[in-house]
Amino acid sequence: MAPAQLSQAELDRRKTVGINPETVTNITSTDFPGHHPGEDAAWSIDRFSKGLEVKFHKNSYDEATFSLIGIDASVANAFRRILIAEVPTLAIETCYFNNNTSVIADEVLAHRLGLIPLKGSLRGLDYLKWYVRPDPENGIEGMDPSDYNTVVLNLYVKCEWKPNPPENGEPEEKYNHSNVYARDIKWEPMGRQKEEFEDLEIQPVNPDILIAKLRPGQEIDIVMHANLGKGGDHAKFSPVGTATYRLLPKIEILKPILNQDALEFQKCFPAGVIDVEYVDAKAVTENERLRPHEGEQYAKVKDPMKDTVSRECLRHDKFKGKVKLGRVQDHFIFQVESTGQFPSDRLFLESVKVLKYKAQTLLRALDNIDS
Repeated sequence: MAPAQLSQAELDRRKTVGINPETVTNITSTDFPGHHPGEDAAWSIDRFSKGLEVKFHKNSYDEATFSLIGIDASVANAFRRILIAEVPTLAIETCYFNNNTSVIADEVLAHRLGLIPLKGSLRGLDYLKWYVRPDPENGIEGMDPSDYNTVVLNLYVKCEWKPNPPENGEPEEKYNHSNVYARDIKWEPMGRQKEEFEDLEIQPVNPDILIAKLRPGQEIDIVMHANLGKGGDHAKFSPVGTATYRLLPKIEILKPILNQDALEFQKCFPAGVIDVEYVDAKAVTENERLRPHEGEQYAKVKDPMKDTVSRECLRHDKFKGKVKLGRVQDHFIFQVESTGQFPSDRLFLESVKVLKYKAQTLLRALDNIDS
């Protein structure tokens, strides 16, 4: 069957979720992503490539905001889940206690240490491989710790009185090492690790994380082994603080909203979403309906991405029939916050690699079934 020839307006309508005062419309999924009755649903890499678009809106080391356009919700959600649970990261996995006379129990202290995010040279992190722990009871031979699968860290802190301490001073004024911080964790390079992590040694992302409080005579002496893991096994391995997406808001002004109404309409949205300007020749060129209102103020959509789709404008009778709200079904706005081990933009690329590997594994399994 030949593909149906549809107007751009009809295609836009299909891709828009309707936001009404009390309901949401056009949310029914199709049997196949992007397929509607009477159309050719055959997969085409060319068609997919033409429709796919990636736009970065913010890209810092700790946070990235970008748009993925032209994909199905199932694919977008796969990336989100992979970012949270399947991108491998480095975290403290095993603690060997030589001494712990603090008030914190060994298992609680070990849990705290595991949750401290670590960072280091990206080249060195790529050098590290998975560590398979021996488990004879279940028939797993495993492997020995080595420089390519295990990072060794040390924590030794002892609290002592300061010379001539003030009688009524704070603990920090009376004692040395009254607080144990993440900065007290020291990396012990093994084998080639010193070379691989030459650009940036392994260290806590935030040196000011408080681990424990000590008083004179108390000490903590621990050797820690850090290994690669994934968030699906434990939250300490998750490389992101948050990884979320939302659909792009769509605001259509159907009839001109003018003067005082325009100012009130602007207040119905977060700052920066709606702009109020004067009707000039340029505005008339963009919207012919504004021609009779030259010199007057009118409401114009400036940045729908900042909208939170609160529906506030739909509560006012004066705006009925003048505005239509929606969300674009195939425009996903991602926000990724890194815990600090990897740059936020690299995390998304890593999630693409994981999804690609899963797809290749599935194809190999299907080939084996056929054979």
